[in-house]
Amino acid sequence: MESGGRPSLGQFILLGTSSVVTAVLYSLYRQKAQVAQELKGAKRIHLGEDLKSILSEAPGKCVPYAVIEGAVRSVKETLNSQFVENCKGVIQRLTLQEHKMVWNRTTRLWNDCSKIIHQRTNVVPFDLVPHEDGTDVAVRVLKPLDSLDLGLETVYEKFHPSVQSFTDVIGHYISGEQPKGVQETEEMLKVGAALTGVGELVLDSSSIRLQPPKQGMQYYLSNQDFDSLLQRQESSVRLWKVLTLVFGFATCATLFFILRKQYVQRRERLRLQQMEEAFREHEAQLLSRANPEDRESLKNACVMCLSNFRSCVFLECGHVCSCAECYHALPEPRRCPICRQAITRVIPLYNS
Repeated sequence: MESGGRPSLGQFILLGTSSVVTAVLYSLYRQKAQVAQELKGAKRIHLGEDLKSILSEAPGKCVPYAVIEGAVRSVKETLNSQFVENCKGVIQRLTLQEHKMVWNRTTRLWNDCSKIIHQRTNVVPFDLVPHEDGTDVAVRVLKPLDSLDLGLETVYEKFHPSVQSFTDVIGHYISGEQPKGVQETEEMLKVGAALTGVGELVLDSSSIRLQPPKQGMQYYLSNQDFDSLLQRQESSVRLWKVLTLVFGFATCATLFFILRKQYVQRRERLRLQQMEEAFREHEAQLLSRANPEDRESLKNACVMCLSNFRSCVFLECGHVCSCAECYHALPEPRRCPICRQAITRVIPLYNS
């Protein structure tokens, strides 16, 4: 605490930072909780022969937020894997990722760093069809790349280490960056893979479409079943809730600590004011009863013992209020009995 009972700048910064972090965490928790609640309220619809009749009876032939599970089937052509034979899919993502070591001048350590230097995603139209055969119904999936959880499977992954000469090693060491190599990855959504779609289900004149929902709700195309997807979202909500409670408690504890310090400081100031007033009253009474020749000596008496002359100058406050004996009797850390500032050094006062 600073003198005068005001919170220090460091305490203001700590309280402000803790409050901002708590507010951000609470906002994220509310968003995650809303997403989980919307997902829990989504209507589960079986992908079967009665799907068209269900949508025909729905208002506007549309279910705003529906869950449907099926298998992936290409509409016309399929995508072939560049590295794996007989691997066909409807979404293909090729990624080149660079890995290197970067020197951190703050921590004086080499840190792993990676960045995507090239990525290409290929998509062909595809449907969701029932897992069992003999059912002639399909749901066309629109804008799959807009989904939050695109369930792609890694079918190929290879790391190509960088080849360096001695001069390259020295140059990279001086520059603070040491390349490790490039990782090549291929991910695909295979034909026949199980897929859970959560979005807007619409029936038009010719087909059934699954598309991104309106009103800001999340669009999912996941390789997990719906129960696992919902459980993962609820686990995320619980994590953010715990983090929010922890930082909220820390903010309350910081605020309580600052207010308590202010209260203690204010109470100490009031006690010192009362002591000073009592001392001045007592000094005035002694001066009124003393002889004229003794009054001058009482004015220069130590404020603590009222017996010896004042012989110490306290720095940095500059008060002259104590004798040497009473100064040495002050408890550690020594503070001025007038203003309660810390005494950094003492200069003896000599009266002529």
